[in-house]
Amino acid sequence: MPIQIAEYLPRLKKLIPKLRGKHIGVLGDLMLDRYLWGTATRLSPEAAVPVVDFVSQSECLGGAGNVAANLAALGARVEMFGAIGADEAGRALGKCLRAGSIVEKGVVPDAKRVTTVKTRIIARHQQVVRVDQERREPLRLETEKKLLGALFNALKSLDALVLSDYDKGLITDDFADRVLSAAHQLKVPVFVKPKTSRLYAYRGARAIVCNAKEAGFFVTRSLGDEKSVEEAGRALLAHFGCSAVVITRGEKGMSVFEETSPRHLQIPATSFEVTYARVGQSGVERGASGRQVFDVTGAGDTVLSVLSLAAAAGASLPDAAVLANTAAGVVVGKLGTASVSPQELEHALAD
Repeated sequence: MPIQIAEYLPRLKKLIPKLRGKHIGVLGDLMLDRYLWGTATRLSPEAAVPVVDFVSQSECLGGAGNVAANLAALGARVEMFGAIGADEAGRALGKCLRAGSIVEKGVVPDAKRVTTVKTRIIARHQQVVRVDQERREPLRLETEKKLLGALFNALKSLDALVLSDYDKGLITDDFADRVLSAAHQLKVPVFVKPKTSRLYAYRGARAIVCNAKEAGFFVTRSLGDEKSVEEAGRALLAHFGCSAVVITRGEKGMSVFEETSPRHLQIPATSFEVTYARVGQSGVERGASGRQVFDVTGAGDTVLSVLSLAAAAGASLPDAAVLANTAAGVVVGKLGTASVSPQELEHALAD
């Protein structure tokens, strides 16, 4: 059932000030996103690749850290829970957390673990290559015990918990079950971004957020039309045993399924996709409206963070989903991992 965005605008405008001050926990795989910026005007004589002349380096939170950064940018009080290595990247990641006013006492350093780093080399607004440094082994029992202890101590004070799984070894079935059980006992809603390696680990979540490709993997078929999307959404409600499923669909917007509603909502996209290769070129067909998308990095994190924060502020899930969809439309207009401010959200609603 496609919605009329105009019907939601009065409620959403009143909702934005209520986001500030909500206490949200983020549990998941922390990463450091490192960007090497430069210029490229020639090819290497050694291979058919560009030679990038280094200009500057920047770092920001990636993975579950990007979810936390999005929440903090909207005025939430954010506590981060995860594990990092006792290494240079881990120290840089901690600096990014502190710069974003994100509480890091639930981040456990482990000398036998490597901090995940994704290094992107960007030249003339185009990503040349990405280099990943990571290991995916499960947490050591000692590290897991420290992490769960910190989380359980904080859980009773949280308005919501976001679980962001990037399949780097932090979240196992048993780990997720213990976290969700503890949250359920304390009536703390949990919002989950799952990974395709697990299907049954998030029972009892308030909402599961996944993209169309992930949803198709879960139900073992591609989602080629509206009927297949609706069937997948209903199947995932049953599979996960959760209250709601949100499927993000790129240029087709977002589909929202609730256990208590016989019909799903279809939220139209506020933007259209342009890959790095298209940036700066003319002749992009975009129809009558929409924002240009420079980079889809982190758009799913934005949806997850805004959805959970809006729900924690008292919004219905449909209202929260429309606001999250609007926020994602802002973020994809920025190059690199990015967040959205309350002012940008207000302007986007005005548009």
